[in-house]
Amino acid sequence: MRKTLLALLLGLTATTAFAAGEHGGSHDATGEADIDRTIRFQAGDMWFAPEGLDIAPGETLRFEITNTGHLEHEFVIGDAEAQEAHRQMMLEMGGSHGHGGHGGHDMAEGAHGGQMPSVTIAPGETAALVWTAPANVDDLEYACNIPGHYEAGMSGTLEFQG
Repeated sequence: MRKTLLALLLGLTATTAFAAGEHGGSHDATGEADIDRTIRFQAGDMWFAPEGLDIAPGETLRFEITNTGHLEHEFVIGDAEAQEAHRQMMLEMGGSHGHGGHGGHDMAEGAHGGQMPSVTIAPGETAALVWTAPANVDDLEYACNIPGHYEAGMSGTLEFQG
């Protein structure tokens, strides 16, 4: 049993490392000492607060997202093209996530089958996502891509400081 659990844990770690390397960012569980800043978000009924952030390339952030609304939401980080691709996939799946369940860490499908760090947050729950901003990237956005949520205003920008 221990060998099976260890193999599963190592497999998940390798998957996370591969996906993180693909985009230059990470959502690995990181020790508190490695986190540069914690940002607390609220996800309400069709809104996020705050609506935008300035971050530094290479900065490791811990996002704590509390769902104060009555609907399930997701928090996904990616560029505009990847977010659009994920929204389309969610629409085709009828809004079904398949990303790790309530409050779970996972990777959302982005453009060209790429992965984006994400969490799904049930109403009344809080989820955390640790992510390191890539060194060389244009501005990114965070969004809830459940059908209709993005269109209602559930998105914001991550702007990189020079």
